[in-house]
Amino acid sequence: MNETHIPVLLNEVIEGLDIKKNGKYLDLTLGRAGHSSVILSKLDKDGLLIGVDQDDEAIEASRERLSKISDNFILVRNNFVNIDEILQELNIDKVDGILMDLGVSSPQFDDQSRGFSYRFDSELDMRMDKRNPLTAKRIVNEYSLEDLTRIFNEYGEEKYSYSIAKNIVKERESHPINTTFELVEIIKKSKPAKELAKVGHPAKQIFQALRIEVNDEINVLRRTLDKALNHLNKGGRLAVITFHSGEDKIVKHLFKDLTVVEGNRYDLPISVDKKEYRLVSKKGIKPTEEEIERNHRSVSSVLRIIEKI
Repeated sequence: MNETHIPVLLNEVIEGLDIKKNGKYLDLTLGRAGHSSVILSKLDKDGLLIGVDQDDEAIEASRERLSKISDNFILVRNNFVNIDEILQELNIDKVDGILMDLGVSSPQFDDQSRGFSYRFDSELDMRMDKRNPLTAKRIVNEYSLEDLTRIFNEYGEEKYSYSIAKNIVKERESHPINTTFELVEIIKKSKPAKELAKVGHPAKQIFQALRIEVNDEINVLRRTLDKALNHLNKGGRLAVITFHSGEDKIVKHLFKDLTVVEGNRYDLPISVDKKEYRLVSKKGIKPTEEEIERNHRSVSSVLRIIEKI
């Protein structure tokens, strides 16, 4: 398996977190420690990096990589939605920075056995945590026409959601749909020739939608953002990288609600509560053309950063 993983928006994340040498930093999406390895390199003996991932392969690969930099780190195998319990077990309440990179790491995409990619013929899986009983195969073979159409629309923003869902239901009446290539063929048959002629793989949005549903990514994101903000020290920052417009809207709207004061409220009496956070960047930070050329998977990424004041 190709273990290469290029961290997205690396320089922007490191600059945005404004790392203190003796600070505590929490990477909730450790992956192969692309961002974490740089964070750890900037900490002194009093600093601490905590890395969280639900993929045991990612944990072990990161442990090996980070141990070559220093031993000021702790790795936890868990879902980041359990941030409260994770920090409580470590006897830590507040940290100076939190990172959430919501993309699937390159090794996961490139591991044929994980079923994330339409480039390989493999069993439909897409679980980030192999302990999860829900797989893409179960969704494709068991979800109703209505539910398939809904997740393809909401999570994939797929124009031909109903047509694809209808053909999936029809196909599975004769035999189970087990592999990625079987699903790709159904998707291709469900789209007109003009769509198939466009740049980009015709299955991309459906595979994205299935991955989000398998891992409950949207609901987990909403719950985790609220919890993460409660664990920031004064001056601490939360950095979130999204790759899907639905995820970005959630982050954007929450950050706006926390930081934008409507009208002239600051002209009101001093007893009015002021906002506790500020936007580090008013607009989402996107990759440069050079980064996109170097790492095409960064093309849809958006970084947003908020600071507790």
